[in-house]
Amino acid sequence: MSATTAILAGLVLDKMIIRQLLREDIMKESVIYQEIQAISEAKGLEKGIEKGIKQGEANLVLRQLHRRIEEIPDNFREKIRELSVEELENLGEALLDFNTKADLNLWLTSQG
Repeated sequence: MSATTAILAGLVLDKMIIRQLLREDIMKESVIYQEIQAISEAKGLEKGIEKGIKQGEANLVLRQLHRRIEEIPDNFREKIRELSVEELENLGEALLDFNTKADLNLWLTSQG
């Protein structure tokens, strides 16, 4: 009952007032609260996995580029780290044809 009160109170009252009136431990026992918490955790986990995949892809592409054309300028590194996973995968394939930094620059410029 108090969890329902908290939800409804949230529509019209400031959260500090709600916290003063209702105990947090009681609200956490609510199945609705627990469901919202589980959804939030799942979304956070999904975002974390996506971020990890993107970082891994970027690191791999940067290592491959370093072997292919040697030193990668910092501004290129920044642009590469901003690419989406799909763009990183495309760059990973395209870099097999690169011979110079100019090839990389041309590819990055063409990505818009």
